[in-house]
Amino acid sequence: MSFSDTEALRQQLMAHDSQFAELAQTHGEFEQRLSELAALHYPSVEEQMEEATLKKKKLFLKDQMETIIRRYKEHEQAAGH
Repeated sequence: MSFSDTEALRQQLMAHDSQFAELAQTHGEFEQRLSELAALHYPSVEEQMEEATLKKKKLFLKDQMETIIRRYKEHEQAAGH
């Protein structure tokens, strides 16, 4: 499956899979907050801890999203599409 096929699948899942859409939305919120934290010149200890925690949570969400994509691809292959 090419990048464009995978991106199309992501868009389809965003529209039709509420769990995937929720994971993607939360992932985006974490990404936004990480951008804000990265822009700080002198982050506090709490902000540094928040950044580390958000990176781990964001990676966990990405793994869950990839699992859904992989499961969908396997289902499609098994169905002969």
